[in-house]
Amino acid sequence: MTKTRLLIVDDDEDIRTQMKWALCDDYELHTAGDRAAALAAFAADRPAVTLLDLGLPPRPNDPEEGLAALSAILAADPLAKVIVVSGQSDKQNAIRAVGAGAYDFLCKPVEMDELKLVLQRCVYLADLEEEYRAMQQSARADVFEDMLGASPQMQGVFDMIRKVAPTNAPVLIMGESGTGKEMVAQALHRRSPQSGGPFVAINCNSIPETLLESELFGYEKGAFTGATTLRRGHIETAAGGTLFLDEIGDLPAAVQVKLLRFLQEKRFLRVGGRQEIQSDVRVLAATNRNLQESVAKGAFREDLYFRLAVIVVRVPPLRERAEDTVLVGKAFLQSYGAEHGKPGLAFAPDALRALTAYRWPGNVRELQNRVRRAVIMADGKRVSARDLELTDALSALSSQTLKEAREAVEREMVQEALRRHRGKVTAAALELGISRPTLYELMEKLGIARE
Repeated sequence: MTKTRLLIVDDDEDIRTQMKWALCDDYELHTAGDRAAALAAFAADRPAVTLLDLGLPPRPNDPEEGLAALSAILAADPLAKVIVVSGQSDKQNAIRAVGAGAYDFLCKPVEMDELKLVLQRCVYLADLEEEYRAMQQSARADVFEDMLGASPQMQGVFDMIRKVAPTNAPVLIMGESGTGKEMVAQALHRRSPQSGGPFVAINCNSIPETLLESELFGYEKGAFTGATTLRRGHIETAAGGTLFLDEIGDLPAAVQVKLLRFLQEKRFLRVGGRQEIQSDVRVLAATNRNLQESVAKGAFREDLYFRLAVIVVRVPPLRERAEDTVLVGKAFLQSYGAEHGKPGLAFAPDALRALTAYRWPGNVRELQNRVRRAVIMADGKRVSARDLELTDALSALSSQTLKEAREAVEREMVQEALRRHRGKVTAAALELGISRPTLYELMEKLGIARE
C-alpha cells in the first residue's frame, strides 16, 4: 500500500530525526532544513502534508523565513496542507500563519499522539480534495442529472433512478427536508417515457386544505362561490407527463380518498363536475415523514400508501454521506463564486474542518445557503468557517478530549472504508493498512457492527 508523502521542514536535525522515527511506519518522509530546500522538495515530491517550523535559517529566531516558506508553498498550490510547528513564545505568529492559510499549528515540544491525530485529519481532508480533483479531471459519473454524489449511498440512489425511471410505476421518495427529493423526482421524469410531457409539482403542505382538492382536480363553473369559470387542476395539466406530490403525508383525508380512486382507475371528477375525466399521468410522491407510522396512527390511508409506494427511493441525509459534503460544497462554491464575480474561491482549512464536523440538520439546502452567504461575505480568495457561520462546529470539535477525537477519526475512517468496500472487511483492512484481526478489534472497540 502506497504511503502518504510527508515533508518535514526544520533546521534542527535532532527534531527531524525524532519525527522520522515516530512517523516512518505510516508516511513516506522527506526532510528539509531551510526555505530553499523546502521549496525544492515540495516542487519535486508534492507531499500531501508539510510540517513547517517557523524558525528557519538564516534567521532561526525570526518567524519571517518560515512565513515566507508558507507563502511560497501556498502560491505553488493554494490547496496545500501545511501544519506549522512553533515554540510557545511564537504562538501569535503561528496563529498568524493559520490566518495566512496554514491548516493548523502545533507548539513545541510536539506531543506525538497529538501530531499523529492532526496528521490523520489533515490527510483525510487532502484525500477528499484529491478525489474531488480527480473527479473533475475524469469522466466519473458522480454528477447525475444535476445531482452530485460520490458516496455509495448516492450512487445507490442514482442506480435506483436508472432502473425505475423507464417504468410507469408510482414512486415514493423519502428523505429529510433539504435532501433533494424534488431533484430525484425531476431526474425520474427526465429519464421516463413521459419526459416529453409536463412536470407539474405541488406541495401538499403549502396549500390550505379547503383549496387543495380544487388545485389537484380542478373545478367546474359554479361549483362554489367564486367559481366563475372552469378551471383545470394539476392532474389534468400534467396529462402525458409527471405529477409530483411533495409532502404527501400532509394530504387531507378527504383528498386521500379521491387520489386513491384516481390511482386505481386513472379517472376523476372535477369539484362540482358530473362527467369523469381520464388523465394519463405518472404520479411521484415525496415525504419527510415516516408514512408507515402515520398509517399506524390512522392519519394516512394504508391502501393509498401501498398504491404510492410501489417503488421507494430513500434519499440519505448529508450527515450519512460525509464524503459528499466537501464535494457538494465546492460545487456550490464554484457556482456562486462565478455568479458573484469571485472566481477561484477555495475553502480555508478551518472551513474544511467545519464542513466535515457539522451535522447539517438542513442537509444540502442548508449547505447551499451557507456557501452562498459565505461567497458574498468572504474577503480574498479563501472562504473561512466564520464566513460559513460554522465556528461553533469547530469549537465543539476542539472541546473533545484527545481520546475522543482520536476515536472519532478512527470511527469515521473505518466506517468510510467499510462503506466504500460494501462491508468487505478484508478489502477495508487492506485500504487502512491494518490486518483483518486488528480491524475486527477496532470495530468492536468503536461499536461498529459487522454486516
